[in-house]
Amino acid sequence: MTDVTTATTRTGGGERPVSTPAFDVDRIRKDFPILSRELPGGRPLVYLDSGNSSQKPVQVIEAMREHLSMHYGNVGRAMHALGAESTEAYEDARDKVAAFVGAPDRDEIIFTKNASEALNLVAHAFGNPTNSDPRFTLGPGDEIVISEMEHHSNIVPWQMLAARTGATLKWFPVTDEGRLDLSGIEELVTERTKIVSVAHQSNVLGTVNPVDRILARVRQVGALLMLDASQSVPHKPVDVAALGVDFLAFTGHKAVGPSGIGVLWARAELLEAMPPFLGGGEMIEAVWMDRSTYAPAPHKFEAGTPPIVEAVGLGAAVDYLSAVGLDAVARHERELTAYALQALRELPGLKVIGPEDLEDRGGTVSFTLQGVHPHDVGQILDDEFGVAVRVGHHCARPLHLRFGIPATTRASFYLYNTTAEIDALVRGLHHVQKVFA
Repeated sequence: MTDVTTATTRTGGGERPVSTPAFDVDRIRKDFPILSRELPGGRPLVYLDSGNSSQKPVQVIEAMREHLSMHYGNVGRAMHALGAESTEAYEDARDKVAAFVGAPDRDEIIFTKNASEALNLVAHAFGNPTNSDPRFTLGPGDEIVISEMEHHSNIVPWQMLAARTGATLKWFPVTDEGRLDLSGIEELVTERTKIVSVAHQSNVLGTVNPVDRILARVRQVGALLMLDASQSVPHKPVDVAALGVDFLAFTGHKAVGPSGIGVLWARAELLEAMPPFLGGGEMIEAVWMDRSTYAPAPHKFEAGTPPIVEAVGLGAAVDYLSAVGLDAVARHERELTAYALQALRELPGLKVIGPEDLEDRGGTVSFTLQGVHPHDVGQILDDEFGVAVRVGHHCARPLHLRFGIPATTRASFYLYNTTAEIDALVRGLHHVQKVFA
């Protein structure tokens, strides 16, 4: 899906043509029906909000429609053809996801309803009275470490765990440049630390965090490391075995898949040691009136009827991204990000919150516009230019408090975005400035 073509790149002296291996974005866009629609008033849709939720290709839509219309049955419990077909499709999706993230064992893949549930599942295992494994015992004097740039999904579960157990919650600060401040890592991550949970890539700053350096310290003190990979897995190759972490979570709806399904990957020995998160059908081995025994992972953590059709959709999404190639997706987003960072510099009074270069950053650019509230920016961009961005604190309020701002405007890019759409964003922002001049 790539060839060689001539593209334009913005530089300090304007635009210059460059010959580069091209990402066939026009072909890709044809796979996404929603990108061809017009908004009220005949405005074309410019969708720059994939960090919030991605759009879906026809391949995913059709896979889900086909399963619902021709193969649907409950999984793991129906002794008929539809049940067998549905179970096969559901477990096939698990195989695809395992291969997609480099899981050594397909049974290390747990389907949840989103990344938030995956993070809560892991937090539930710590300090649980039914779990005597010393790696998961947690109480007063023990420590949990997160960071100041986390999404609320990777803050609140650990706050709740600390309140429940009496453990201490600590966090990495963020530098003015929007990177984790690791200068005090030896004082922050200590022999009392049981779990460190950080974003692989920030949903606000675009920052890609240095997993190797954090992991080295985590291993020194005998703690465990979890990554919230919701903003990385959809955008670049991620291999859990190569990363060497203990837990990783991501969500389907940011990866051209459906909402209602997420993924927890964890090392098999940890899943074996962890207690169930929810009780119910299909997560049991045997049940008596006074006790139960539990099925092995992954089913121990998938109580009740799971998100069957959503898993089929996620499997199709994984197929789609694999066919395009995540290396190619990452290169395309890097080019878009470089273009956007340069283009936004022409707007006086615009300040990027986060790294202003391409080193260790992804395709998310958050900014403020002097004298204009982000909510006004977003409304004008949508109403008059059809440009969809996200405004607010992006479920990362502590990070915005750290920078002393209530909200930002965020443009986030994906495989189907183009430099022309970034130009539309910039034109819209120039108009916003004129309105509030």
